[in-house]
Amino acid sequence: MTQQSAPGRPAVLSLVLAAVAVFTTTTAPASAQQTRAAERDRGTTERPAQPRRPVKVNQPRAESLYVSTDPADHPQRDFERDIASKARTDSIYAARSRGVMEFTKIKYRSAAGDIDVPAYLFAPLNKRGARGHAAMVWVHGGVHGDWGPTMLPFVKEAVERGYVIIAPDYRGSNGYGAAHYNAIDYGGKEIDDVKGAYDHLKTLPYVDSDRIGVMGWSHGGFIASHLVMREETPFKAAAAIVPVTNLIFRLGFKGPSYQRSFATQAAIGGLPHEKRDEYIKRSPLYQVEKLKVPILVHVATNDLDVNYVEDEQMVWKLRALKPDLSETKVYVDPAPWGSSAGHAFSRRVDPNTLERVDSPEQIDSWNRTWVFFEWILRPYHDKSKPAAANNQDR
Repeated sequence: MTQQSAPGRPAVLSLVLAAVAVFTTTTAPASAQQTRAAERDRGTTERPAQPRRPVKVNQPRAESLYVSTDPADHPQRDFERDIASKARTDSIYAARSRGVMEFTKIKYRSAAGDIDVPAYLFAPLNKRGARGHAAMVWVHGGVHGDWGPTMLPFVKEAVERGYVIIAPDYRGSNGYGAAHYNAIDYGGKEIDDVKGAYDHLKTLPYVDSDRIGVMGWSHGGFIASHLVMREETPFKAAAAIVPVTNLIFRLGFKGPSYQRSFATQAAIGGLPHEKRDEYIKRSPLYQVEKLKVPILVHVATNDLDVNYVEDEQMVWKLRALKPDLSETKVYVDPAPWGSSAGHAFSRRVDPNTLERVDSPEQIDSWNRTWVFFEWILRPYHDKSKPAAANNQDR
């Protein structure tokens, strides 16, 4: 075996210096810029604590943005004036219905089981026999709205076509005092209140419970949508005209003045970022997947209440997921009516004469709506008659 001689001193020094150079190159601290870049790549950047700059509070702006969650802060109304207005509405319907159709003001128990719901009931003067009539539940709009007299001409048309119509003033509606008003539960038990209208219609011998639809405008369209987007629904079809669809988007779009009517509701108690699951559950947009019966949706691009940027979400989702069950139409800048422009495009009625003030879009929307329901509910069909008699009448 050959023994190697030890390297000389200069050779050893060279090896040591080379090792130090390698160690220095691979372990020396990186520059601050290199360190920040590496941390940014790893997602671990930590900024050093900075002294907090004093914030000068703009008190008027802070107050304008504040949204309470206390039900005691829910916006209130002149309840005596509302009760008097409701009495006038009732008298108008009673007078204008005489000799034209049967009108009664009723109460029924909510499907939630906790309150009695006042409602308007309209039927033909000459009623058919057992299960002779199709029927519809018509749902008014407004965060706090009520069934008003300007719906009269449309109700008359429905009754002339053979329908029985019931229009509930569900919890939160105006005209029945503070307790009914403050019981508002937007997207919650109010839906059960309206479902109770179906349960009442079933008790009428001349109504066919297999031919009942639901229709609503704005907030009413919101409720109509919910009723047919539940796991189980008794309704055979729905129409939602300029409907509220997405409360998460809507509250952000409308801002604090609108939010105060929601965050202060006892069953909600917060804003969408605080109650995400609650607002998703209460928004029809997120229930479209459950739809099992036909729905008609009409919206307007110049709607200043339920803005098109909200409604287009529902239209697109229905077209994407439920094209076989949905009939949708977007009316481009229809003739406006009232302060919200296109929001009432299909409810153009003279408040004094209570006659329709038709526009091309109003005529088109109602024609499409009548045909939609006629196809499904067959209001012309009298089940109390033999089939041959129905064919002859038709």
